Order: sequence, then structure tokens, then C-alpha cells
Amino acid sequence: MPLVAEILTMLESQVLSISFNRAEKMNAITRSMYGQLAQELNTADQEFGIRAVVITSEGDHFTAGNDITDFLEHPPTAEDSTVAAFLSALHNFTKPLIIAVKGNAVGVGTTMLLHADIVVASENAKFSLPFTTLGLVPEAGSTLLLTQKIGYQRAFEVFVMGEKITGKQAVELGLANQAFASSDEVLSTARQKAEILAKKSVSSVRKTKDLMRNATEILARIQQENIHFSNRLQTDEVKAILRKFVHKQ
Repeated sequence: MPLVAEILTMLESQVLSISFNRAEKMNAITRSMYGQLAQELNTADQEFGIRAVVITSEGDHFTAGNDITDFLEHPPTAEDSTVAAFLSALHNFTKPLIIAVKGNAVGVGTTMLLHADIVVASENAKFSLPFTTLGLVPEAGSTLLLTQKIGYQRAFEVFVMGEKITGKQAVELGLANQAFASSDEVLSTARQKAEILAKKSVSSVRKTKDLMRNATEILARIQQENIHFSNRLQTDEVKAILRKFVHKQ
């Protein structure tokens, strides 16, 4: 067990802040962290005293994505894995979800943004989806959601060519609402928006979100991606790529 909590939470003014707290590892996410994230989101969705959630991070980066060492030791191939639990909680979350991004947002650090209601980023943030580089396929419904947002050809460049998107570009592409030079301004803006949303009718916001999204289509894509991701993760090719990646670190 880690001596320091790897996920920090704070409830203030009916806004729950969830923060990655593994800065020394660029906030790479382990299976235990996925489990806590899922639990926090599910609880917040049901808790009357929580009206909005902000996901952010400690240190210079949002997250390096999956902790590859942990990934190799405990591959999330089962339907009841903590990764699957987090993706389900993210998809099913009915209250306002704001994500504040600074630094690198790798893999799931970018795909989770597609489920947020508001994204605020630093101008120099770097969004990247290196799934094919690792021999894997994208997850979290991103092959559907990102393509819908930025178009097939641009999404192909990001998914397959591995091109990165800056915070400024994310705003231009519609992946983020605003980008700021200061990390402090990123967090304060996310917080301000969350507090405004927390004052609105829970039922009205929930129904509006529901009407804006095709939840059935998104869930079907998440499940489809999960099957292919799990299958790829069990291949010798991917295991070798991941081991090589860990060795380089």
C-alpha cells in the first residue's frame, strides 16, 4: 500500500475535487487508482451533497496514462477490472464533470476528457494517444467520440500517426473550452465553473446531459473497444512492446 494517498479528494461548496497525487511518476494511473476513481465518481453521482466534480492533478502533469509496469503485472483483461469500472463510472456520471489539464495528458488522460462537460487546459498542455505505438487500440469510446469531434482524418493523425495536440489547439478543435498560460488560472477557472454549475438544478442538468449524448451508442463503442484492447493486451507482440517500454524508463 502506498504511504501517501495517490488520489486526493476535497469537498467544498458542494464541489468534489479529485486530484491525481503521484507527481513523481507523472501521475501514471495504477489499478488501485482506477478503483478509487470509479468509487469516487459513483459515490458523487449518488450523493445529494455533491453537485459537481472537478478532476485535476498535483505536480506539473495531468497524467502519463497507465502505469505500464502495473499494467504488465495486472493486465486489465477481465470485464470486472478496475479500469472497466472507471470507464463505466465515467460514462454513467450524470452530474457536471469538469477536468483541468496541465502538462502531459497521455492515453486515458486524453480519452477521459471526451466524457467531460467542460475541459480547461494550460496552453502548453500536450494531449497524446499512443495506443498504436504500444500495439494497442484506443479505449473509453474515443474512436467514436474523438472522430465525431475533430473529423476522421485529424483523428487518424492523432490515433495512428501519434501526433500531439497542444492546449491551444485543443480549444481550436473543440476538445477544450479554454486554455490559459498559468496553471493556477486553469484550476481556478475549473473551480469557478464547477461552483456555478453546482447551483443549478440537478435534475435539469442531468436530463440536459442525457439529451445531448447518445449514451447507448457510446456504451456500445466502449464495449467493442474493450474487447479488442483486451485481446491485443494478451498478444506476445504487445507484451514485448510494453516490456521494452518499461526497460527504457
